[in-house]
Amino acid sequence: MHVVRSGFVESVHLGSVAVADADGKLIAFAGEPTRVTYARSAMKPLQAAVSLGFIGDPLRDEEAAVMCASHNGEEIHIEAVGSLLERAGLGFGALRCPPAWPLDEESARRARERRPELHNCSGKHAGMLLASVRGGLATDSYAELEHPLQQAVLGAVVEAASEEPVAIGVDGCGVPVHALSLRAMALIYARMVTGRIPHSDAAVSAMRRSPYLVGGRERVCTALMERAEVIVKVGAEGLVCAGVPGAGIGVAVKIDDGSPRALDPAVVHALRLLDALPADPSLERYARPPVLGGGRPVGNLEPVFDLRRS
Repeated sequence: MHVVRSGFVESVHLGSVAVADADGKLIAFAGEPTRVTYARSAMKPLQAAVSLGFIGDPLRDEEAAVMCASHNGEEIHIEAVGSLLERAGLGFGALRCPPAWPLDEESARRARERRPELHNCSGKHAGMLLASVRGGLATDSYAELEHPLQQAVLGAVVEAASEEPVAIGVDGCGVPVHALSLRAMALIYARMVTGRIPHSDAAVSAMRRSPYLVGGRERVCTALMERAEVIVKVGAEGLVCAGVPGAGIGVAVKIDDGSPRALDPAVVHALRLLDALPADPSLERYARPPVLGGGRPVGNLEPVFDLRRS
């Protein structure tokens, strides 16, 4: 990824891409498809699928979608989080994610203080709480690796990825996070969009029908799902995963330096190379984000990679 200012390449972001089908075949790649990194929030749809299995009863699309979200903390997101907790007979105080400000600037200006429900992962946590209540499990320790729900998530990760995590750490929101190869992450998404993971069809359908709940205002995951037959989920440290139901493939993109600014153009470019996006001019703000000088555009981030077919 080139950062171009006034016609000069000022910086370069390196990264890797893996594209796989539901049988585990590597379809295409750039860089190192076997690169291992923590899955971070890109695994929320799989975590949500496990929680949905414990919950049992169908949820509204908005509720299931926010379970998959790294949301902005807008009012619509907090309402969906509250609805999940109400189903569980719990309040915001039961959430074990740390207090935070909304990611959305407008919402952050209205917030009076950091609160757990404003954390971008609060939907995942609310879903895990509801799953724990429905499963007769402890609610005060749902975020710990030894908790039966997290053990179920680990089992689902291993089965879906067809590999054991290289490491298990603690995510930014406090729940376990699994280190996997990009190829394995792409495989997980391919299997989710082809319905080969239990309860993933409900998570995928909710994301596609309620994409605003997955991110929100000015978020690339929401914008892409509103315009194309894909599911997209960003993660921290320059990671994003996508699934293309029509093609039955999954995509994993990692920016080596963890830079979020390179993430949007990288995933848009990768999906365009796979013919998974329409020719929509409104996506250019994500495909080639502007570089500013004096408050006006003087350049762009320019994707320069191609995909090698396997």
